[in-house]
Amino acid sequence: MGSLARWARAEWGPLYGTVRAALRGPRPWAMPVTALPMTAVAVLLTALLQFAQNRPWGFRLVQGLGAVRAEDPLWLSLLRTPLSLFVPALDLPVWGALAQVLLVFGIAELCLGWRRALGIAYLATLAGTLYARLGITLGAHAPFGLPWTDAQVVDTGPSAAVVGLAVFVAWRHGAYATAAAVTVAMVAEVLAKENLAGKEHLAALMAVGSLCLAVAVRHHPQRLLQRRPSGNRAGPGSGLPPIQS
Repeated sequence: MGSLARWARAEWGPLYGTVRAALRGPRPWAMPVTALPMTAVAVLLTALLQFAQNRPWGFRLVQGLGAVRAEDPLWLSLLRTPLSLFVPALDLPVWGALAQVLLVFGIAELCLGWRRALGIAYLATLAGTLYARLGITLGAHAPFGLPWTDAQVVDTGPSAAVVGLAVFVAWRHGAYATAAAVTVAMVAEVLAKENLAGKEHLAALMAVGSLCLAVAVRHHPQRLLQRRPSGNRAGPGSGLPPIQS
């Protein structure tokens, strides 16, 4: 148990410390408004869109504003993509989507700030949207291709954003085993049930992984400069500089 506790502290300690520090404030009862405005809006918008698309008067409205398909013109897909972040899948329980958005968006907003969190969520969703078009162009027989019938399937909604944010936040705070576990789970999803949503999740992971690599390369010279004066292999300057909200 001791070794397991030490591993847990090493894996999630920095992330826990960041979240705990962000939640401390003079008015803890106002936390959802002051610390998590983007998450509160995301959860509310997801719930409202789910309610609307399950009503006769709202289905066509939600589909017209936030449903992205590969068969649509590119300009129209890009116009709908921001709202598609919050349109949950019709065939899945909405409570699962709401719980994922609340937990992952909330932690990401506390750790990164709402602008960066929303930007990464949009990057992950956009990667899945663009991949769907590329996969259908390649065809079903290509290694990363998709059947033409997937052109009529609606994109993943908030799930690609949740996956991308989870991996970036975990990587950013040194929870590498957690980031790897999410990645393995997405790969297993595609192997178990090869569908558009699973492959869009992988596209989101590739986009966020590229972002992680770009951040690491950008800050690599700074890490080297911080190490030279001390001559030590490890120290306070060995990690990436913190992201300021």
